[in-house]
Amino acid sequence: MFQLKDFYQSKEWLKLREVLMMERVNQNGELICEYCGKPITRAYDCIAHHTVELNEDNVNDVSISLNPEKIKLIHFRCHNQIHNRFDGLSQKVYIVHGAPCSGKSTFVREHANRDDLIIDLDAIYKALTLCETHEQPQRVKANVFGVRDCLFDMIRTRKGKWRNAWVISSKIALELERERELLGATLIHIDTDEETCLRNLYMHPEGRDTEDWEDYIRKYFERCTI
Repeated sequence: MFQLKDFYQSKEWLKLREVLMMERVNQNGELICEYCGKPITRAYDCIAHHTVELNEDNVNDVSISLNPEKIKLIHFRCHNQIHNRFDGLSQKVYIVHGAPCSGKSTFVREHANRDDLIIDLDAIYKALTLCETHEQPQRVKANVFGVRDCLFDMIRTRKGKWRNAWVISSKIALELERERELLGATLIHIDTDEETCLRNLYMHPEGRDTEDWEDYIRKYFERCTI
């Protein structure tokens, strides 16, 4: 039996999404958005959209929840347009996770709107210390995490009039389960490979200590394989 809040992380759903993405590639090797007709160039930008919106009453009806004929593959932004999610009627929470330098912040900038709430530890460090981006003075770590936890509590209780909340994280999926449940969030994995992350680091260092950040990237992928 599925609960709606857990359905999109279930092995049945994730496997079906993977199969549909492979089956619906056209003869040119492109996956085309079934809403706007443009290519979906990144796997994490692909949403499997139910044409019959899921709820607690029908999530266990596999003729709806796991029926390929009732699922369209579309862009993330197209999905938001379909559900009219930016009209202030609902507050969605997304945890955008992946390796350092994988493109998490870029994804959020591309999809967030001005009334959205964005939780990024780098930004909190900068706001509290005026240090350069990516500097993280350890003496203020407890304060930074205290601010983050306060914001988490606002998200958990849906306090405020923000439209959508985005949490940027470099934790791996297994480490995020508690936060996902706490916040009622959807996980979005920016699945950039290690080589590309390292290339991004050296092409756009942006004040980072590249040796330290190369170590962060390598350790992230080591955790993923454990």
